[in-house]
Amino acid sequence: MIAYLSGRLLTKQPNQLIVDVNGVGYQVTIPLSTFYETGEPGCPVQLQIYTHVREDVLALFGFKSFKEKAFFEHLISVSGIGPKLGITILSGMPFEELIPTIRQGNLAKLTSVPGVGRKTAERLVVELRDKLSRFEAVSTATAAGGTSFSQVQEDVLSALMNLGYPKNVAEKSLQKTLATNGAEQSFESLLRGVLQHLSR
Repeated sequence: MIAYLSGRLLTKQPNQLIVDVNGVGYQVTIPLSTFYETGEPGCPVQLQIYTHVREDVLALFGFKSFKEKAFFEHLISVSGIGPKLGITILSGMPFEELIPTIRQGNLAKLTSVPGVGRKTAERLVVELRDKLSRFEAVSTATAAGGTSFSQVQEDVLSALMNLGYPKNVAEKSLQKTLATNGAEQSFESLLRGVLQHLSR
């Protein structure tokens, strides 16, 4: 299963990219947020990937951040919401705005998103309302000491909470790892460092 792509951007459309990875072109469906955050054709690009497999389809869905991919996976866990509608929802409203909208049960705002009727909006609220606290916690992007986290650091926090670590434990371990190893680290190396710290 493909979970990550790193290569060169070949073509770019509002809902689709083609990424050249060592001579192989991968067609990736994306939300508008990812479209806006990627460069022009010819630029390097890195994407978190969700691979959707059916009997007749193998489709790739791409995101600039681990956090947005994790939120997408929550969306498509709701009955009646497939990957294409999940991308449409994320394109219709940034997920930082979707989270409080779902938590507050704001059906009028949810149904303003193309493809989301009242029944779908109600299912979103019922099935996700109590599962989104981890995203709200991370979306504040503020550590206990008042230091803002970078996008990579937010993604690591989100990954840790998806693994089941409490927010305060994850934040403290992240801060200690940053103090020891420095702030300029890739997602993989930073996550590895924090997990090593947590295992001590």
